[in-house]
Amino acid sequence: MPDAAAPQWTPEIAIDAALARRLIARRFPQFAALPVTQFGNGWDNAAFLVGDEYVFRFPARAFAAPLIEIEARVLPAIAATLPVAISVPLFVGAPGDDYPWTFAGYRVVPGVTADRHAPTDAQRVALAPALGALLRALHALDARTVAPALAPDAIGRLDHARRFPHVCERFARLADAGLVDDPQTLLDELARIAPQGSRALAIVHGDLYARHVVVGADGTLAGVIDWGDVHLGDPGIDLAIAYLLLPPHAHAVFLDAYGPTDERTWDLARYRAIYHAATTADYAHTTGEDALRDASLWALANLRTLLTPSHHGAG
Repeated sequence: MPDAAAPQWTPEIAIDAALARRLIARRFPQFAALPVTQFGNGWDNAAFLVGDEYVFRFPARAFAAPLIEIEARVLPAIAATLPVAISVPLFVGAPGDDYPWTFAGYRVVPGVTADRHAPTDAQRVALAPALGALLRALHALDARTVAPALAPDAIGRLDHARRFPHVCERFARLADAGLVDDPQTLLDELARIAPQGSRALAIVHGDLYARHVVVGADGTLAGVIDWGDVHLGDPGIDLAIAYLLLPPHAHAVFLDAYGPTDERTWDLARYRAIYHAATTADYAHTTGEDALRDASLWALANLRTLLTPSHHGAG
């Protein structure tokens, strides 16, 4: 996600199905006869279903353009080592006069994103060991072997001085819209943790939340998509998924599957979760994406409950 003092998710290039069809057909003629339909729009990319087996993603803003290239370099090397499917670029379209950035095609990961599935409490609990095992496998990879060119965090995901003003503005907008009560408890927790930056310790997904977790019809983990933020970073960035998607009583199960972690890493996971949930709630409210808004507000409500005096330290 970009760093912005105010929401900036308006595309620099509007990509519709007609443009996507032309670009795909010119770079990959084998797909020219297949239907191309809108699959989704995110913060950084527009996605289109090609036939029923592939999805192509196109950066809509210059900020996101290098992220596709990072996926193409890193994901083929790590996919086979992970216990669930991930969205590996199979077709990489070069920039040209008709479109200035790299785009990519992936085999569809069957299922639906967790925010749209709206899992039950029991399904959330059942996700805990699978997510913990996935992150254990990912964070155990030797970056020097599988991704030697992978860079550290370049946008300060855990830089409190940089992030805190933005999250204050986002909470203010959410409060003005009546979506959150007084966010001071959450802001106080951010100030208490106040990270100075990410410790580059592991290969991390970098943007793991409900929209990037794919589940099957029964709510079980089917895959993880959108790896453009993959980098060398603090494991806490990914462990935030426990706060973003799992109920507090599932955290112990998640950590049992993940393995030992220290208190600072768990604090950083909570920091990242508060910041991320406020950001996606603000984005989703503005863009009318009700499923993502509700998933983000669910996470904020659970985080606030955990931070009340009777629960503090329970998560």
